[in-house]
Amino acid sequence: MHGKKEITRKNYCMKEDSNNKALSLKTLTKSNVWDIQENDIFRMLEGAEKDTEVIENLRRYTDIIKAAFLLEDLKDDSNIVRGKYEKMGYKIATVALDENTKLTWAVKKRPIMRVSDLTYENIQHISAAKLVEVLERNFGGGWDSLPQSIQDIIESGFDVSTTTLPQNRLHKPGGMYEKKVADGFDVLEVPKGTWVEAIFVKVKPQKEKLRMQFQSHSDNEEEDDLPIDDYKNHDDDDEIVEPTDFSDEDLNEDNYRTTFVIESDPDEEAGSLEDYVDEE
Repeated sequence: MHGKKEITRKNYCMKEDSNNKALSLKTLTKSNVWDIQENDIFRMLEGAEKDTEVIENLRRYTDIIKAAFLLEDLKDDSNIVRGKYEKMGYKIATVALDENTKLTWAVKKRPIMRVSDLTYENIQHISAAKLVEVLERNFGGGWDSLPQSIQDIIESGFDVSTTTLPQNRLHKPGGMYEKKVADGFDVLEVPKGTWVEAIFVKVKPQKEKLRMQFQSHSDNEEEDDLPIDDYKNHDDDDEIVEPTDFSDEDLNEDNYRTTFVIESDPDEEAGSLEDYVDEE
């Protein structure tokens, strides 16, 4: 079990190192900035030397870096000041972006020590073991004692399930505890008298985000021919044009017709009804 986890962890680190080398200040976001370390920031700054776009937008890149790092711009980079920050765990470097822009930064990765340090950005970049460590350090009341907002953040990056059993039954062979551990879950046990709440956490697989692309029509591109609706009024189609002038000379055997309306005699109809009644 430990060997398998160690191999997985090594593969993850190799992939992370590869991704870090491909990152630059221009591709940095408030999410992937959690994947890099202090030395990566200095490397990115050196790679942006004499890059006008980076220099003009340095404040924006600085704000992104500050999402995951404590950053101090040292105006005084004397040995005394440097020593002060180094004792607090900062890494310091001086980078010249151009002839007029010289930076001395003290940088330190923001620690995730408390549940209040968890965000939707960094929850995607910590391990299950790290999450268990943070949870164990911060509370003893169980999963339900966490604020709903913190639960939502954690569940956005981890599968979470809990069970509460008597202490002597929690590790029963073939039980939930054994099955969860075999499935790759890390476990935090929270004692509650003679009972124990087990909180199981496992990193959710990354879902590939689908993006919709809309094709724009250029000015020279012909648009699809659509039927033109030139309909105005239904009555226009049914309009009958009647001749206004009549002449006897226009009448002939082809266009002249006489219509006779033959009306029935009411007395005859009444007689027929009487015959019908008599037959019945």
